[in-house]
Amino acid sequence: MAQAIITVQGGPDSLPTLLGQAPARIPIGGKIRPGIMVLTRKAAEQPEAKAIYTQGVAEGRSFEAIERALAQALPQLKSPLVPRNVPWFTVRGVDFPNPEIAREILDTYGEDRGQGHRLYRFPVVFPSDHWQTVMPHELAAWSTHEKRFWSQYSPDGLVRHCMRHAPVPVDHTGRRTIRIFGGRKTMPREENGGICNPESCPEYQARQCNLTGRFLFFIPGIRSISALELPTTSFYAMSAAIQRFQAIAQMRGGRISGFLGRDRTTFFLTKVLKEVPHIDDQGRAVRVPQWIIVLEAPVDVTALLRDHEDEEAIVQQARLATQILDGTAVGGQGLDEVQTRAEEYDIDGSETAEPSPGRPTLEQLLARVRGIGLPVERYQAYADRRWGRGWRVNPHGRGRAWDELERYRNDPRGYADKIDVELRASA
Repeated sequence: MAQAIITVQGGPDSLPTLLGQAPARIPIGGKIRPGIMVLTRKAAEQPEAKAIYTQGVAEGRSFEAIERALAQALPQLKSPLVPRNVPWFTVRGVDFPNPEIAREILDTYGEDRGQGHRLYRFPVVFPSDHWQTVMPHELAAWSTHEKRFWSQYSPDGLVRHCMRHAPVPVDHTGRRTIRIFGGRKTMPREENGGICNPESCPEYQARQCNLTGRFLFFIPGIRSISALELPTTSFYAMSAAIQRFQAIAQMRGGRISGFLGRDRTTFFLTKVLKEVPHIDDQGRAVRVPQWIIVLEAPVDVTALLRDHEDEEAIVQQARLATQILDGTAVGGQGLDEVQTRAEEYDIDGSETAEPSPGRPTLEQLLARVRGIGLPVERYQAYADRRWGRGWRVNPHGRGRAWDELERYRNDPRGYADKIDVELRASA
């Protein structure tokens, strides 16, 4: 398999270079396939076709190679293979420049559920915070050797265009092609005014143009400098994934890349059997069962929200460090004086006339911890887990800790039990 590069339409642009300011491009180091291909009913009636197919699968050959072998041996069979929806993903060495990566994926995350050692569910980490970059998709019509037409949004995202390759230019004699710098040019399709409208598109209505997409990701523990891809044509899978991306991004300040928390939680890709609506050839709405690719995010939502609070604490720490450096440079202002000065600022950076009663200093709060008989070190370990390590310098975080102490003022033993249970759960 040659290493592919995915050009992401609608993703962030790269910086201008000699090669132009193109959309983001992610190198691809392998493909996990969403299902399998099987013989058509007509092809399965041919013993020779069954033998070629069985041998190809046993040897780990790609379905494209098996189909070519069938076409050579039995040219009368047209399209001898059809896709079949199965509950697992297909991982073959021929789909990776380094076949060892396929073996590592199956060895690490494969499992046997009664149908052999298969890949049913695996963790993924996305390399970008733009969901359009990690899940590019388009409507596209293919010929035998190349993509004929495809959809592409305008820079403002309001108009969906139908694009095609521009004709190869020739010189003034009309007999010699001109060398093209930077690859083939593209242009809007003339027949439909360059507008992509599936309802009036003859290729879409003839099922020659279809929705195609792919997930681009890394798998923890699998050593590869290039991303892996999982293609899909399911509208339902991509729509549901967009909702997950947007929900997680909202809770993480716009981020979906990397691990989802300090406990190295990740997204997971798996399959779920669902009944999906379908319009048959007679225009009737029917529901058919299908194995749909599902993007899972098994995360503690409260932990994500606490991580967002920690970002506020980082801002406070940065402000405090800046004041320490500035104070030292100007007049030798000491740490105690700067920290006292920092207490005079609210969480949003606005200066207050005097500290709020609900936002005590760290010393006042720890004094109250000692006053109800709790070990300070154990309480701080509990508070670090509950509110993040930045709670000590975050007035809002100290206020939360103070309010909790106030609620348990008359039940110190119950509060001690609560702390013990929380720390044992995190051990």
